[in-house]
Amino acid sequence: MFLINSAFFRYLATGDSLKTISFSYRMGHSTVYKIVRETCQIITENLMDELMPTPTEEMWENIANDFFRMWNFPGCIGALDGKHVTIQAPPNTGSMFFNYKNTFSIVLLALVDAHCNFIAVNVGAYGKSSDGGVFANSNLGKALHRGSLNIPDNLTIPNTDTQVPYVIVGDEAFPLKPYLMRPYPGDKLDDRKRNFNYRLSRAKRTSENTFEKLISLCTDGSPNMIGKYKGFVTLLSQNVKHEVLSFHCIVHQEALCA
Repeated sequence: MFLINSAFFRYLATGDSLKTISFSYRMGHSTVYKIVRETCQIITENLMDELMPTPTEEMWENIANDFFRMWNFPGCIGALDGKHVTIQAPPNTGSMFFNYKNTFSIVLLALVDAHCNFIAVNVGAYGKSSDGGVFANSNLGKALHRGSLNIPDNLTIPNTDTQVPYVIVGDEAFPLKPYLMRPYPGDKLDDRKRNFNYRLSRAKRTSENTFEKLISLCTDGSPNMIGKYKGFVTLLSQNVKHEVLSFHCIVHQEALCA
């Protein structure tokens, strides 16, 4: 058991290749691969419901209150964004993982609250996919479209009689929906629209902050973790698929709670 735990945490802490770890611990390459993948999967399965539960109506209302209090955006129940995680191109995949940044990646789509906690994540979409396309095909996007996420009815904007639906906020990559707000397009906007875009971008910033914290937590910026060819993030998809990325979202949540 000690060797299993040691091999698992060494992989996460140093970004060593599975082959190097197998030599160090005198284990087979496939054995180390199985240890890392299954341990991440078990931790994710056992902690996901505790650290990222399906929100209740009361939880959505608390999230909206936090966004209004901290970011001055009423009725917001989450900030949505996608993050490209750079990988080595898996064999025989053509341009499936090739993204607009001219790198190969998988997409981490996340909905976060005002405190940079994950509410929901979708891991593993092809890098060539747009954020809007990933969202539309995700369980989160489909559940929002069906209205099956326990989201409360309309709220009244403070100091007015205007009722509006609860919404999530995103950037221009996402479509405008009754439950999804995006900025007004263009540069020649009046003061009212510019003010709205400013308020929305403040709320949306929480998702970007969350990704920055996630990267600092799982890589610490060290070359052996984010190196172009041998770093942990680079080897992520090639060696252990998507379980490790889901695991790091759980670790991020646990670290913030601690």
